[in-house]
Amino acid sequence: MNTESGGLVLVVEHDPAVAELQRRYLAREGFEVETETDPSRAAAAVIRFRPDVVVLDLSTAPLPADLFRRVTDTARPAPVVAVTDPVDPGVARSLGEHHVTRPFGPRVLVGAVADALRRAGPGAPPGVLRAGPVSLDARGRTVTVADRSVALTVTEFDLLEFLMGNAGRVFTREQLLEAAWGPGAGAGSRTVDVHIAQLRAKLGEGSPIRTVRGVGYVLDSI
Repeated sequence: MNTESGGLVLVVEHDPAVAELQRRYLAREGFEVETETDPSRAAAAVIRFRPDVVVLDLSTAPLPADLFRRVTDTARPAPVVAVTDPVDPGVARSLGEHHVTRPFGPRVLVGAVADALRRAGPGAPPGVLRAGPVSLDARGRTVTVADRSVALTVTEFDLLEFLMGNAGRVFTREQLLEAAWGPGAGAGSRTVDVHIAQLRAKLGEGSPIRTVRGVGYVLDSI
């Protein structure tokens, strides 16, 4: 993708005024933009919007590298542009290849987003995830197994999308709870088991979700 064809950008920025300014400049360049002003909910926002690139404010994060890893793992293969205050070069290198240091002009950010999308190349996320006979359209929020349409609840869809977007990785119930329900969710880990069981029943024999005894669940990429 490039600025001519646009793309969906998720702006995670703690200052609402700055987030709005970034949104305006990116929209002016042809991007579709969604914003999240609570960096702690960045991973949940990635699951909800499935952006083509994430602009991630790390300036207020207690553990910037930890937040960066969590968002990058969730967003993959979409690139993440890290936004920080001036940091040590060694720290900057740990925050990926796309990095913007405050203060910066809006056009610097637009350039960083465009560069991240260019480097992602044709492998940038198309909005459709597949695992065996299961196909998930993140933009249309639809799921099919072979030619059969499957009706999912909002939470079931978010949980399946997270697993399909991270195929081959084993997640604990606590990690899945945070990913699909968000940080601080009141639901217990047993809720994850119930939703996984419902997902498997709806997907039928084509379900690629596997239990890893003593750990949690993994979606096998077949």
